[in-house]
Amino acid sequence: MATERTGLVVDLNSDMGEGFGAWRMGDDSAMLDIVSSANVACGMHAGDPEVMANTFAKAQEKGVSVGAHPGYPDLWGFGRRNIPFTMGETERLIAYQIGAAEAMATYAGHKITHVKLHGALGNLGQQNRDVALAACRAIKAVNPNLVCLTIALGEMEKIAPDMGLEIRSEIFADRAYTDDGYLVDRKLPGAVIHEPVEIARRILSMLRNGAIESVSGKKLPTPIHSICVHSDTPSAVDIARRLRVALETAGITIRPFAAA
Repeated sequence: MATERTGLVVDLNSDMGEGFGAWRMGDDSAMLDIVSSANVACGMHAGDPEVMANTFAKAQEKGVSVGAHPGYPDLWGFGRRNIPFTMGETERLIAYQIGAAEAMATYAGHKITHVKLHGALGNLGQQNRDVALAACRAIKAVNPNLVCLTIALGEMEKIAPDMGLEIRSEIFADRAYTDDGYLVDRKLPGAVIHEPVEIARRILSMLRNGAIESVSGKKLPTPIHSICVHSDTPSAVDIARRLRVALETAGITIRPFAAA
């Protein structure tokens, strides 16, 4: 997280373009009025050429930075289930999706700045060195200038710099953390936080302390460059809007960590 004379500076990101065909998820247009960066699904866990092109075009119109959001090929499970791919398969899966995102962003008159893994792939990228290494190899092979937007306190944070890749670390506005810095399993009570006031309180505390706060109250020091606000939860737009207001009221500047 950067600083200015006026206070702290942080990015606000959201995962978008997660519909396909006639099916839509979330109010991307409204979210694009709130966030500074968008991570666009690339056709595996969600997304298709029409959705991708439309999302990139709207982001360009609203001055929102965009990135690729690759996931496992799992429409049924929304990319939230682990698939036992080899390292090579994982690397090619991610490279394929980055290429699709770059092509569709260019088609829509925009340019991607970063890569953020989705769902189960993202969780494994935080916890599993082989998956993190495969992801970093894919990014470096396709476009080494892309920033790795990664879950804080994870394996990609350790690997990416050694490979010459730039990283930015994110925390989740609406997710609870274990004492190890992992996201609490969505199947468990309290894993997803829905109360806007509590979300804002937690995030402001984490930013000011430069540390993730676990469910037990443990503080885990980490750089915080970006905050993810999910677009697929109940009242997502209201939560994101109220969080942005709370951040700006506290003197925190919202700005993309990378500009196209």
